[in-house]
Amino acid sequence: MAKPVSRILVINDEHLVLREFVKGLNAAARALDNPLGISFAGVATVKEALAAIESDGDLQAVLVDDTLYTLSAKNSNGKNGKPASRKLQMTALELVQRITRLRPELDVYILIAQEKEDDVVDALFAEAVDGYFYREERDYRGIYRILNAQIQERARTPFYDQLKNYVWMAKDQWHTPGHSSGESLRGSPWVNDFYEFMGEHVFDADLSVSVPMLDSLMEPKGVISEAQAMAAKAFGARRTFFATNGTSTANKVIFQTLLAPGEKLLLDRNCHKSVHHGVVLSGAHPVYLDSALNGKYGLYGPVPKKTLLKEIKRHPDAQALILTSCTYDGLRYDLAPIVEAAHKHGIKVIIDEAWYGFARFHPAFRPTALEAGADYATQSTHKVLSAFSQASMIHVNDPGFREHLFRENFNMHTSTSPQYGLIASLDVARKQAVMEGFKLLSRTLELAKEVRHLVNSTKVFRVLELDDLLPEQVRNDGIQLDPTKVTIDISGCGYTVEDLQRQLFERYNIQVEKSTFNTLTLLLTIGTTRSKVSRLYDALMRIAREGRHPRRLVQTPEIPGFTKLRYLPRDAYYCGGELVPVFDDRERVNRKLAGRTCADQIVPYPPGIPVLVPGQAITAPIVAYLGELLHSHKRMEMHGIVHEGYVPCIRVLKPAEEKGLRRLG
Repeated sequence: MAKPVSRILVINDEHLVLREFVKGLNAAARALDNPLGISFAGVATVKEALAAIESDGDLQAVLVDDTLYTLSAKNSNGKNGKPASRKLQMTALELVQRITRLRPELDVYILIAQEKEDDVVDALFAEAVDGYFYREERDYRGIYRILNAQIQERARTPFYDQLKNYVWMAKDQWHTPGHSSGESLRGSPWVNDFYEFMGEHVFDADLSVSVPMLDSLMEPKGVISEAQAMAAKAFGARRTFFATNGTSTANKVIFQTLLAPGEKLLLDRNCHKSVHHGVVLSGAHPVYLDSALNGKYGLYGPVPKKTLLKEIKRHPDAQALILTSCTYDGLRYDLAPIVEAAHKHGIKVIIDEAWYGFARFHPAFRPTALEAGADYATQSTHKVLSAFSQASMIHVNDPGFREHLFRENFNMHTSTSPQYGLIASLDVARKQAVMEGFKLLSRTLELAKEVRHLVNSTKVFRVLELDDLLPEQVRNDGIQLDPTKVTIDISGCGYTVEDLQRQLFERYNIQVEKSTFNTLTLLLTIGTTRSKVSRLYDALMRIAREGRHPRRLVQTPEIPGFTKLRYLPRDAYYCGGELVPVFDDRERVNRKLAGRTCADQIVPYPPGIPVLVPGQAITAPIVAYLGELLHSHKRMEMHGIVHEGYVPCIRVLKPAEEKGLRRLG
């Protein structure tokens, strides 16, 4: 097993003092218990310090002298017109601010003179400073012990540690779950193979709220509460809550907390289906905002900033705004001005960061939604960090947070028997992100560059960059691209996207994240390796060398714009309704559907954008669009379509039901 490596950077511009400090601290590290592999390195200038912080993934803490530090610069006022060297001064306070902006996960300590303690401490402790030491004391062992303890504290996983301790206790179980540490499966002639495949610890650690020392997710007061507090600090939130039902449930919990029936919500129509389900559950009055479309590649991007600002102004009575950033394809909003505009009207901002939960841990991906001022961020920790599937986090920075109401809604959706392995995986994912997230993400960024270069070198496949992906309507909106989402134009390879995915899967053992009619999207994570990159390149190069003639790829029809919401989605959904076929007896589009009101959410996947939501008016173009998709040979999921035998139908409101509902607008 690999041992951890932890480096601590000492910054002092007095070379002799710096050398003495580094030597003394390294001697203390060698002499004392050092389970984290701590060593010390010194730099004398701000330039060297910032370079080390930006490049050293093993850095865990910084020790800054409070005296002035210098950054080399050039001055054009030298003799004979030649530039002369000069020194730009930077205070310790400014340096700490720079360090925090770059690497907020690092521990930062200050070396101060005892006589200046009051002045320095007051100024510095307004910043993210973890402590200070007196420069004159030279207590190297004492300094080392404190730094070691602080790093060990960050590396703790309170819930996982307690779960592991309990398993090692090997208590007899007279409580749930029924498999009783796997005893019901072990040795069974019928299901022992499942026990052996999954491994004994999966069952040993599958426990329940019956074990008080493991705390309760529904009312945490022990190790779960502690683990959530550590996650809040790591991700830059006031409060963090662990969700074991995925970000889908996290979004619904927030909706029910912020929105009473009939209250307005501004939302991107391209939001995840859980957001639209949350609208039904909360009884909210949604104001749907159409996403920008890149028709060339069938990609739906962010809502144009102009549209967002206009709708915020038009609906100052809205309670909340929800957006997805980054999108499935890696497009990130410039969130700060949008959040600021919403907050001017008292509108809470929720950001679905399902695909962006790692962003806090590398400056290339920041600012995060919370750093841009969002009140809530939901993250699928399982999608992009090292947590089990369904393990997500809810981060809260809302100054008006109503904890009791939130907790009631959280408990309404959370099982009273949550999977404790999921909770442990969230604890461990937080630890990894804090201790080595910067290092792993730096590697992922390098691999993303390599993938782009190698794919483009095939001369048949091409990686789409930001300019390719941006729809025209959002080109000036300050949108950025997450480079870990790699979208490849496959139109020159001679295969349809379905055939290409089959080739990659069956011949080369490669499974990709998603596709459109002419693109594939790869998701790079902290688990991506160079060998995977090599195998991908080998597969694409072999396919490229087949020299197949490019073929015309059939573009998926464009989703019609949102029509009109006649009734609240919840009111429409809970009507009994009736089923009306999409096609008539001659297999033509059923004209009788036009003018009716939909009772369900109809979502073609991909792209996963609702064509219809409950309460929405059905028009002839929408019926024609659905008919075209259903008649298409392209395999596509159609969520919400009801099949009566082989006949696809849509559930619509009966005329009598419509008379009993309050019409909107």
